[in-house]
Amino acid sequence: MKKAIIITVIGVILGAVTGYLYYLNIGCDSGTCAITSKPLNSTLYGGLMGGLLFNMLVKSPKKN
Repeated sequence: MKKAIIITVIGVILGAVTGYLYYLNIGCDSGTCAITSKPLNSTLYGGLMGGLLFNMLVKSPKKN
């Protein structure tokens, strides 16, 4: 259980960093994009997606 939490937290951190880097390099200049027009939105969205992606890598325990 503890390993699953650690893996998910790593995913959130990497996703947040990636989201912020996406905002810096590609982000929406016009301000009409809901996610990429602000750094906070892009960072939070990246963190959410990273957490979900890394959480998929965690193996669930077998039930007897």
